[in-house]
Amino acid sequence: MITAKASADSAVPSVPGAAVATGVPEPEEPAWPWKDAPIRTLVQRIHQLQAERAQAFRRLEEGHLQYQRSGPPYDFPRYRSTVHEVTQAFAAASREVLAVEAELAGPRGQPLLASHVRSLQQLEQTRLATVALLQLMGAPELSEQENTLEMRQLKMKVIKTMEAISEVLQDLRFDAESVE
Repeated sequence: MITAKASADSAVPSVPGAAVATGVPEPEEPAWPWKDAPIRTLVQRIHQLQAERAQAFRRLEEGHLQYQRSGPPYDFPRYRSTVHEVTQAFAAASREVLAVEAELAGPRGQPLLASHVRSLQQLEQTRLATVALLQLMGAPELSEQENTLEMRQLKMKVIKTMEAISEVLQDLRFDAESVE
Protein backbone atom coordinates (compact mmCIF):
# COMPACT_ATOMS: atom_id res chain seq x y z
CA MET A 1 0.00 0.00 0.00
CA ILE A 2 1.36 3.41 -0.95
CA THR A 3 0.88 5.97 1.77
CA ALA A 4 0.63 9.69 1.17
CA LYS A 5 4.09 10.13 2.73
CA ALA A 6 5.61 7.44 0.51
CA SER A 7 3.95 9.02 -2.49
CA ALA A 8 5.28 12.44 -1.52
CA ASP A 9 8.77 11.01 -1.02
CA SER A 10 8.70 9.24 -4.39
CA ALA A 11 11.39 10.12 -6.91
CA VAL A 12 8.77 10.20 -9.64
CA PRO A 13 7.58 13.75 -10.29
CA SER A 14 3.97 14.38 -9.42
CA VAL A 15 1.34 15.37 -11.91
CA PRO A 16 0.59 19.09 -11.69
CA GLY A 17 -2.69 19.60 -9.91
CA ALA A 18 -2.54 16.22 -8.18
CA ALA A 19 -2.38 17.99 -4.81
CA VAL A 20 -6.03 18.92 -5.10
CA ALA A 21 -7.03 15.31 -5.78
CA THR A 22 -4.88 13.75 -3.06
CA GLY A 23 -5.01 16.47 -0.43
CA VAL A 24 -1.20 16.37 -0.21
CA PRO A 25 0.35 19.76 -0.95
CA GLU A 26 2.80 19.81 -3.83
CA PRO A 27 6.34 20.70 -2.82
CA GLU A 28 7.26 24.16 -3.99
CA GLU A 29 10.01 24.43 -6.55
CA PRO A 30 12.95 26.04 -4.76
CA ALA A 31 14.07 29.34 -6.23
CA TRP A 32 17.26 29.03 -8.23
CA PRO A 33 19.81 31.21 -6.40
CA TRP A 34 21.59 32.32 -9.57
CA LYS A 35 18.53 33.66 -11.44
CA ASP A 36 19.51 37.35 -11.35
CA ALA A 37 23.24 36.87 -10.85
CA PRO A 38 25.67 38.56 -13.23
CA ILE A 39 27.16 36.39 -15.97
CA ARG A 40 30.52 36.58 -14.21
CA THR A 41 28.91 34.93 -11.16
CA LEU A 42 27.39 32.18 -13.31
CA VAL A 43 30.80 31.46 -14.82
CA GLN A 44 32.36 31.40 -11.35
CA ARG A 45 29.67 28.93 -10.29
CA ILE A 46 30.54 26.69 -13.26
CA HIS A 47 34.16 26.73 -12.09
CA GLN A 48 33.06 25.86 -8.54
CA LEU A 49 31.00 22.98 -9.89
CA GLN A 50 34.03 21.77 -11.84
CA ALA A 51 36.05 21.82 -8.62
CA GLU A 52 33.31 19.74 -6.98
CA ARG A 53 33.43 17.31 -9.89
CA ALA A 54 37.22 17.05 -9.57
CA GLN A 55 36.80 16.25 -5.88
CA ALA A 56 34.19 13.61 -6.75
CA PHE A 57 36.58 12.02 -9.27
CA ARG A 58 39.25 11.89 -6.55
CA ARG A 59 36.79 10.18 -4.17
CA LEU A 60 35.89 7.70 -6.90
CA GLU A 61 39.56 6.93 -7.58
CA GLU A 62 40.34 6.58 -3.86
CA GLY A 63 37.32 4.29 -3.44
CA HIS A 64 38.46 2.13 -6.31
CA LEU A 65 42.00 1.87 -4.96
CA GLN A 66 40.65 0.91 -1.52
CA TYR A 67 38.46 -1.70 -3.18
CA GLN A 68 41.41 -3.18 -5.05
CA ARG A 69 43.49 -3.32 -1.85
CA SER A 70 40.68 -4.74 0.31
CA GLY A 71 40.85 -8.36 -0.65
CA PRO A 72 40.36 -11.04 -1.39
CA PRO A 73 37.66 -11.06 -0.19
CA TYR A 74 36.94 -7.65 -1.68
CA ASP A 75 34.86 -5.04 0.13
CA PHE A 76 32.35 -4.45 -2.65
CA PRO A 77 29.60 -2.94 -0.43
CA ARG A 78 31.96 -0.14 0.61
CA TYR A 79 32.97 0.53 -3.00
CA ARG A 80 29.31 0.47 -4.08
CA SER A 81 28.54 3.02 -1.37
CA THR A 82 31.33 5.28 -2.61
CA VAL A 83 30.09 4.98 -6.19
CA HIS A 84 26.57 5.85 -5.02
CA GLU A 85 27.79 8.97 -3.16
CA VAL A 86 29.88 10.09 -6.11
CA THR A 87 27.00 9.47 -8.51
CA GLN A 88 24.78 11.71 -6.41
CA ALA A 89 27.45 14.43 -6.41
CA PHE A 90 27.81 14.20 -10.20
CA ALA A 91 24.04 14.29 -10.69
CA ALA A 92 23.68 17.39 -8.49
CA ALA A 93 26.50 19.16 -10.33
CA SER A 94 25.02 18.19 -13.70
CA ARG A 95 21.58 19.51 -12.78
CA GLU A 96 23.07 22.83 -11.82
CA VAL A 97 25.31 23.01 -14.89
CA LEU A 98 22.27 22.33 -17.09
CA ALA A 99 20.35 25.08 -15.26
CA VAL A 100 23.19 27.53 -15.95
CA GLU A 101 23.23 26.45 -19.58
CA ALA A 102 19.47 27.03 -19.87
CA GLU A 103 19.80 30.43 -18.21
CA LEU A 104 22.56 31.47 -20.61
CA ALA A 105 20.78 30.11 -23.69
CA GLY A 106 17.39 31.54 -22.75
CA PRO A 107 16.90 34.66 -20.63
CA ARG A 108 20.50 35.85 -20.90
CA GLY A 109 20.69 35.45 -24.67
CA GLN A 110 24.26 34.13 -24.58
CA PRO A 111 24.29 31.17 -26.99
CA LEU A 112 28.11 31.08 -27.22
CA LEU A 113 28.50 30.81 -23.46
CA ALA A 114 25.68 28.25 -23.32
CA SER A 115 27.44 26.17 -25.98
CA HIS A 116 30.64 26.19 -23.89
CA VAL A 117 28.66 24.94 -20.89
CA ARG A 118 26.98 22.26 -23.03
CA SER A 119 30.39 21.14 -24.36
CA LEU A 120 31.70 21.01 -20.83
CA GLN A 121 28.79 18.83 -19.76
CA GLN A 122 29.31 16.45 -22.69
CA LEU A 123 33.04 16.20 -22.00
CA GLU A 124 32.37 15.43 -18.34
CA GLN A 125 29.97 12.67 -19.37
CA THR A 126 32.66 11.20 -21.62
CA ARG A 127 35.24 11.45 -18.86
CA LEU A 128 32.98 9.74 -16.32
CA ALA A 129 32.04 6.93 -18.69
CA THR A 130 35.70 6.35 -19.58
CA VAL A 131 36.83 6.37 -15.94
CA ALA A 132 34.04 3.93 -15.06
CA LEU A 133 35.12 1.61 -17.87
CA LEU A 134 38.74 1.82 -16.73
CA GLN A 135 37.73 0.92 -13.19
CA LEU A 136 35.65 -1.97 -14.42
CA MET A 137 38.52 -3.26 -16.52
CA GLY A 138 40.85 -2.88 -13.53
CA ALA A 139 38.56 -4.81 -11.20
CA PRO A 140 40.46 -7.52 -9.33
CA GLU A 141 37.98 -10.12 -10.54
CA LEU A 142 38.98 -9.36 -14.14
CA SER A 143 42.71 -8.87 -13.64
CA GLU A 144 43.66 -12.00 -15.59
CA GLN A 145 41.69 -10.67 -18.56
CA GLU A 146 43.48 -7.32 -18.47
CA ASN A 147 44.02 -5.71 -21.85
CA THR A 148 46.87 -3.29 -21.25
CA LEU A 149 46.72 -1.73 -24.71
CA GLU A 150 43.01 -0.94 -24.36
CA MET A 151 43.54 0.37 -20.83
CA ARG A 152 46.39 2.61 -22.03
CA GLN A 153 44.14 3.95 -24.80
CA LEU A 154 41.37 4.65 -22.29
CA LYS A 155 43.80 6.44 -19.97
CA MET A 156 44.91 8.60 -22.90
CA LYS A 157 41.25 9.32 -23.66
CA VAL A 158 40.76 10.51 -20.07
CA ILE A 159 43.83 12.76 -20.34
CA LYS A 160 42.71 14.21 -23.69
CA THR A 161 39.19 14.76 -22.32
CA MET A 162 40.61 16.57 -19.28
CA GLU A 163 42.69 18.78 -21.59
CA ALA A 164 39.58 19.56 -23.64
CA ILE A 165 37.69 20.40 -20.43
CA SER A 166 40.44 22.84 -19.45
CA GLU A 167 40.27 24.47 -22.88
CA VAL A 168 36.48 24.84 -22.70
CA LEU A 169 36.72 26.37 -19.23
CA GLN A 170 39.34 28.81 -20.50
CA ASP A 171 37.15 29.71 -23.51
CA LEU A 172 34.15 30.16 -21.22
CA ARG A 173 36.06 32.51 -18.94
CA PHE A 174 37.51 34.50 -21.87
CA ASP A 175 34.20 34.80 -23.75
CA ALA A 176 32.33 35.71 -20.55
CA GLU A 177 34.78 38.56 -19.90
CA SER A 178 34.19 39.92 -23.39
CA VAL A 179 30.41 39.91 -22.81
CA GLU A 180 30.55 42.09 -19.71
